[in-house]
Formats: sequence, C-alpha cells, structure tokens
Amino acid sequence: MEDFFIDYVNLEKSENQERHRTEGFSSSRALVVRRGAPFRISLQLMGRPFNPKTDLLRVKVMLGHLYVMMPVTFSMKDSSSHWKAYMNPEDLNLQNPSIFISSPASASVGCYRFQLYVFSQEGQQRFAFGKFILLCNPWCREDAVHIPFEDQREEYVQNDSGLLFMGTAMNLVSRPWSFDQYEPGVLETCLNLLQVSPQHQHNRRVDYLNRNNPVYISRVVSAMINSEDDRGVLKGNWSGDFKQGVNPSMWTGSGDILRQWAQSGYSPVKYGQCWVFAAVMCTVMRVLGIPCRIVTNFNSAHDTNGNLVIEEYYSERGQKLNHSKDSIWNFHVWVECWMTRPDLGSGMDGWQVLDPTPQERSGGVFCCGPAPVKGIRDQRINLLYDVPFVYAEVNADVHTFIVSQGRVLSLSKDTEKVGSLICTKAVGLPRLQNITGDYKYIKSPTSTLTSRSSTISEDSTLRRAASSSKGVLVFLTLDKTPVAGEPIRFMVKVMNKQSVAKGMKVHLNAQAKEYNHSPSDTFWETNGIIQLGPMEVKVLHQQILPAQYEHVVGDNLINLAVVLEDMASHERVLASEEFNIASPQLTIQVADEDSIVPNKEQTATVTFTNPFSHPVNGILTVVGASLIQGKIYFRMPPLRPGGRVEQRITFIPSMVGTKMLQASLSLTNMNTTIRGFKMVFINRA
Repeated sequence: MEDFFIDYVNLEKSENQERHRTEGFSSSRALVVRRGAPFRISLQLMGRPFNPKTDLLRVKVMLGHLYVMMPVTFSMKDSSSHWKAYMNPEDLNLQNPSIFISSPASASVGCYRFQLYVFSQEGQQRFAFGKFILLCNPWCREDAVHIPFEDQREEYVQNDSGLLFMGTAMNLVSRPWSFDQYEPGVLETCLNLLQVSPQHQHNRRVDYLNRNNPVYISRVVSAMINSEDDRGVLKGNWSGDFKQGVNPSMWTGSGDILRQWAQSGYSPVKYGQCWVFAAVMCTVMRVLGIPCRIVTNFNSAHDTNGNLVIEEYYSERGQKLNHSKDSIWNFHVWVECWMTRPDLGSGMDGWQVLDPTPQERSGGVFCCGPAPVKGIRDQRINLLYDVPFVYAEVNADVHTFIVSQGRVLSLSKDTEKVGSLICTKAVGLPRLQNITGDYKYIKSPTSTLTSRSSTISEDSTLRRAASSSKGVLVFLTLDKTPVAGEPIRFMVKVMNKQSVAKGMKVHLNAQAKEYNHSPSDTFWETNGIIQLGPMEVKVLHQQILPAQYEHVVGDNLINLAVVLEDMASHERVLASEEFNIASPQLTIQVADEDSIVPNKEQTATVTFTNPFSHPVNGILTVVGASLIQGKIYFRMPPLRPGGRVEQRITFIPSMVGTKMLQASLSLTNMNTTIRGFKMVFINRA
C-alpha cells in the first residue's frame, strides 16, 4: 500500500498572530504566539491521505536542550497546565490535516523549535519544521501576568508609543517616546537580551526553566538594561560630558538603542539616564508580553544612609550647597510591571516597581525590584525585592539647614516634599494619571488616612515654599509657570508675627541645576533691606529677565531661594523653590487626518516660532514608528526672535492603529531641544 509523507508545513502565521494578538510582529520571520492558548499548523500530505485509525503523529517541542514529546490526540480540551497537541475530529481534512498545539499558561518564554514524527504501518518518518516564539499572555486568566481589562492590555502591552513625565511637579514636561516594539529586529533583540544575560550563560537549563516566572524575567531584564555587571544595553552618564556617545536627552525611542546594542555585538550603548533606562525596559517587557508602564516620582529621595532623612544645606545668602551625600532628584523614572506574587503570599499581586537605573545592588547586582506597590504603601520592608529602597524614595523627610563657617544658623523640616507627585500616562489618553495614593497614604482634609490617588492641592507649592521663625514668616511663590522667552516673575511675602518693628536683610539667589545634581554657581542674585512694622505684611515683587537666564538654563532647572535675616536677633529664615522653564512646543498638523490608511502617502507640517530674545538655528528631526522608515532631517536656518518657520514632510503608514509622529528641534546655539508630537490614527483600507 502506498505510504504518505509530509510535503509542506504551513505555520498559518497571519491567522495565528491575529488570534494571539501578535500581528504587530509581522516583520519577524518566526511565528509569534502567546502561552496558554492554542495555535494551528496545517500539513500538506503527499501520497495517500492520513488515516486516523492506523497513523500516529507526535510533536516534539524544544527550548534549548529541554523538550517535551506529546501525541497528537483527537481531544480538543485545552490544558492550561500541560503541553497538548490535537486535531479537530469534526473538521478533519485527511489530505491537509490541521494540528493545534497548546502550551501551558506557565510555559517558559523563548524561541522554540519543534519536530513532527509520523508513525504509519509502513514505517516511521520524522519531519522538522521550523520554530515559534512564545511570549507571556496577559489575555489568559491562568497566566501570572493576566491583566483584566482590554483597554489596559492595549495600553500596557500593545501600545508602541507613550509619554514620559519630567520637569517638576508644578510644571510637568510631557516627553514623547516611541517604544518601537514592532520595528524590525526589536523582538529578536529583546529575546537575545535574555540569552546574553549572566543567568543564561551560567546555566542555560536553569535559566530556561525559570523563564516561566515573570518575577525572574523582570529581575534579569532590570539588570540587563544597565551595563554595570554584564553586557547590558545602556551605559549611564550623569557627568554632562557626552562626547563619546549620545546625550541621553537626544534619544526619541527604544528602537535605535536596541538596534545599536545588537549590531555592536552587545556592547553598551552610550548614554542613558533614568528615563532612557526605564523606557527601554518598558519596550523589552511589552515585547515579552508582561504589562508595563513608566512611572515618574517627583522629588525622589536618594537616601544613602537609610535613615529616611534627606539633609539640604544653604548658605546665609541663599546659595544651595553640596554638603550632603543624600540628594533629591527633581524627578526619577522607573517602571511598573503587572504580575502575581505567589512568593510573597496574598495581597501583593498587581503592579510591581522595577528600576533599571544603576543605583544600588540588589542580590549583588545593579537592579531593583520587583517591589510590590502595595508593599511599599504598607511599609512591608521585609518583602522581596528592594521595598525599603523604594519606600525611602517616596517617603523621606527633608531637613534644611542654613550654615555659615561650619555653624548651623537655622533648621527647618518638610515631610511633604519627597514623593509629592507620582504619576504615569493615563490609559488611552495623552495625559497623566496621578498614582501617588497607590504608594503612600495621603492625608485628606479631614486628617483621615486614604490610599486613593490624590490630586496636587493648589497650595502644595506655596506650603513647601513657606518657612517661619519665631518672629517672621516668609513665602516664595511664582506668579505663573515660567515660560521660555518671558521674565520669571515671583513674589516674596514677609509677615512680621510680633508686635515690634523689625529690620530685615533680604538675600535672593538663583542657581541653575540638573534634575539629579546640586545646583551650580549662582547666576542671579539681589540683596536689600526692608523694614517691617509691628504685625506688618510686605510683598516684594521680583523678576529674572530672559537675557539673565537663557544662557544657563537650556534643559536645566532653577533653584530659587530667599534668606531673611533679622538684623537685631540674627535669626534667619529661608524659603526655596526648584522649577523648570516651559519650553516652546513644535506643532504638527496632519492633512486629511480622518482618512489616513496604510500604504498611502500623507502630508504633515511642523511649525516652530522662536520665543527667545536672540536668533536660533538647529536641526529638525522627524520620526514615527510604522509611519517613517528611519529618520528625516532638516537644517533650520537662523530664525530671528519672534520668527516662524514651517517644514512640510511626507510619510507612508505601514499598519493600522494609533501611531505617534514625533518632531524634535535641537538648537545648535543653545543647550535646548524643542519637541512636539501628534497622534495619528490609521484606518483599515
């Protein structure tokens, strides 16, 4: 009797990837599927048809040297805990049969090979047919990364662009970022990151087995994003000297970084700072199927001695001094990943903090987390991993000293500055979601403790910027959010709390600073004397002109302080505020934006108006994942103050969905980059 053999195996890539919500990875040659759900392959037979009564099929699935062999059955009941292969007996084409392969919801993430064995009465034959990539499955209830709402799965797994929040809590900067997870080569690079890790190099079998657990995967990725202990992706640099690489503020997406890392043979890419580390980690986790979002903590404490107190020092003239090993970053960016935590017992499932920025070692390696957000809020410092470190970042107290010649002249304490706002991008919307209440119990107006997400009270800046002594109360407040090209206007309000007249020396001081450093030298100051009558209130109006700050600020912030000295008692009181200056925005308009479809050329216009007091020129860069291949560059000629320039661009969308078009203008005569973005919706043709 004539035998049969397999002529061709069809992995049914488009059908499977649509069903597994991995169609974005269509540029990958491999089939990409998610664990805990079946995928279909079809066979083209030559010779006689398949005979279910006499012919047997077995499937061997391999991850490295690990493998499982399973018979192809006619039972369609999926198993969430075992590998299974089956045919549908009610829809069986004997000449072109289909086989469904189903992985357990706890299968290891990785690139699998599989082989098909045929046992017939005429003899055995083996047919090897390709590979598939298996990712975590947030849509599967049995998966440890299951997240229950579809809009969250779209935002935290599928969305390939987002916003990073920077600046200060009173003047947030929304920086666009392209996660690029569907760009060619990014999926393979993220999988190779696991292969390059020390864990895999040390013991491949154990690493493959552990890759079933998102807790394990997330710690490996957190360590591999920085290059301190391994062949990690990014080299950190906070020195201000970026001649050997790229200024971290110039990156616009993860794809360039991951491609450069892979093409260099896994040498670290120069350079990253916290938001770059976090954004690249977010890309890797979303690629692997683990829900991930980027979180910004404003006024983030770096408590070197773990006493939950940050000490800050000022001179008697209001200059902030670099006297402490502790520090407060104006903002710090990390990620949260969603997963169950069976290793911690009940109540700690959900969002977990992971921080790939190299700061302190965890288990001997520069990584941080996963620390359960619920454990941070409840001060469960005994839990794995790194809860005390993150708790201090959002909860430390600030003690501010005025010192002179090694002598402390005054001390004030602030319990609200650190972790004043913790936020992430809102689901489905280009704005922030305040999640401060997830990390710390917020005092409500009735003084009861609540863990609901709070809003920033209108007087929070005022309250933090106020300081008092026995005799005098001082407030420092900005008239409005400072804007580039406009004077910085502020007022100092002084209240005499006593029924005796006072003479007061007033020292005002402004210093430029980077978000993670103590300020540099003073660039503006003024001094004077005021007389206060008994119980009198005086308001001093001040301004710093653009010509006085433009040369030092750029992407930096400003530390502004006032010190008052009672000329009789020499008692001193200080108020301070750190703020950023709102940059101008590029505006992007897209023609016919309601009728954009794939593979059809579209037009957009980028517009910039110069708000500065001097001419500017620079390089305009336009990017957009699934909209533009690579980057488009334009040289902008000198533009006079108040001048306006328009640049027309064309792009061709390659896939449906909401995509981000980004533009950035790097000014060559200023340390400033102007940015803008536009969300573009591509309809099905």
